[in-house]
Amino acid sequence: MPTNQFTMQDPRSQYQMGRTEKDSDQPDPGLDEILKPKADHGEDTYVGSDRLKGRKALITGGDSGIGRAVAIAFAREGADVVINYLASEEADAKETLDILKASGNKAWGIAGDISDENFCNDLVAQSVENLGSIDILVNNAGKQ
Repeated sequence: MPTNQFTMQDPRSQYQMGRTEKDSDQPDPGLDEILKPKADHGEDTYVGSDRLKGRKALITGGDSGIGRAVAIAFAREGADVVINYLASEEADAKETLDILKASGNKAWGIAGDISDENFCNDLVAQSVENLGSIDILVNNAGKQ
């Protein structure tokens, strides 16, 4: 049976894995400290209005790039947030967590590689333990 957008597929085999020729010149994984010019994640500009008050979010790849911007926006909109990141990106994660906590909401970071299915199970369990539940899941892990 041919597949289309309505056919359920296993996401572990649905998409190409690994590097492509297009991104071979980009360092992996991405660290914000090496970006020139620095990225604007909304640290100084985004003002929330409690649209996510009381919500609980798990964001993979939440330490830098788009994931950091999403985490900042969610926290400033009132959500408690858990970010996941690679251990090699600890510096970015600590900086992001400081920004999230300054919003007045709860924030946790959990290091690990989501390409490991067992870690994913642990990540969700730890997130629920910290947050009480998960309302929002954002998979922003990119090449992880």
